[in-house]
Amino acid sequence: MKTKLTALAVTTALVAPAAMAQEMTIVSWGGAYTASQKNAYHDPYTAKTGVTIINDDSSAEGISKLRAMKEANNLTWDLVDLEAADAMRACDEGLAIEVDHDELLAAAPDGTSASDDFGDMIVSDCFIPQIVFSTTFGYRTDLLPEGKEAPAGACQAFDLENYPGKRGLNKRPIANMEWALLCDGVAYEDVYDALETAEGQARAFAKLDTIKDETIWWSSAAEAIQLLADGEVFMSSTYNGRLFSAIVEQEQPIGMAWDWQMFDLDGWVIPAGLSDERLAQVKDYVFFATDTQRLADQAAYISYGPARASSAPLVGKHATLGIDMGPHMPTDPNNAENTFVNNYEWWADNRDDLDAKFQAWLAK
Repeated sequence: MKTKLTALAVTTALVAPAAMAQEMTIVSWGGAYTASQKNAYHDPYTAKTGVTIINDDSSAEGISKLRAMKEANNLTWDLVDLEAADAMRACDEGLAIEVDHDELLAAAPDGTSASDDFGDMIVSDCFIPQIVFSTTFGYRTDLLPEGKEAPAGACQAFDLENYPGKRGLNKRPIANMEWALLCDGVAYEDVYDALETAEGQARAFAKLDTIKDETIWWSSAAEAIQLLADGEVFMSSTYNGRLFSAIVEQEQPIGMAWDWQMFDLDGWVIPAGLSDERLAQVKDYVFFATDTQRLADQAAYISYGPARASSAPLVGKHATLGIDMGPHMPTDPNNAENTFVNNYEWWADNRDDLDAKFQAWLAK
């Protein structure tokens, strides 16, 4: 059950501006995604309040760094962007505070409460949803073997015979393990049951073994895009918004392979241990940055779906290119014939164990 905010965590509407910090360090993922946040959230908020926002691109290491800061009793971050499963872990470990979404966040324009507007996107008491995104595959259109159809999606990454060349994969188990089982014939509905077992994990690693020698492992989405842009890989997994930026904005010779895209959620967590002044500032920012209009505004800069139901009808054209953004969203019916929805709770419970096994496998 969601806990009500205490007097220490009183809604920012009741906190005088003098009680707020004038600088914030906001942690996110860098590249096109942080740029979309800067355009839709940060710059308008700074213009409104004068508060300076410092961007830190360390979200990929968010959990480990929050743990280290807690141990050192030295919290330097004010707000952190995490994927849903990591937000659950942060909540379970006391690294992030629980919030009352209806007290912290703005209602929809028609008065619908924030908790109803976000609905099932609120997967944790600590999680403040922003976007729906997917991890999928891009491929070099100019390196497509003659006479071959464009790869449809994840399973072609395992097909070295028809689609030779290097692959790019994220240096972590999430998504890779699911794809390995799916593309080895495990039914969608059985994937996590299989991953619960030593045999299922071994099967996933065996499938990944078939392309291990041809894989370049990336740690940030910027690396994945660079591998594709430089032609170092034929195919690479990465986030659909990064691919949109490379294909549409930068006009790179890259195609999108949507089949078995991995749906996920991304959002904010507020670190535990902020001073009253810093907490008040963070809450004021979050109230602003997650309202209906702001989440719709972000979709004008990157092809991620807003997490609020009331924001979806406001998604329109790209801010500078003028193209309709709807067809580029992972949720568009033309892109979503075969999708895999990440099991956030399963990964929150099993991530540390699978991380250790995955890194040990990589080191072999």
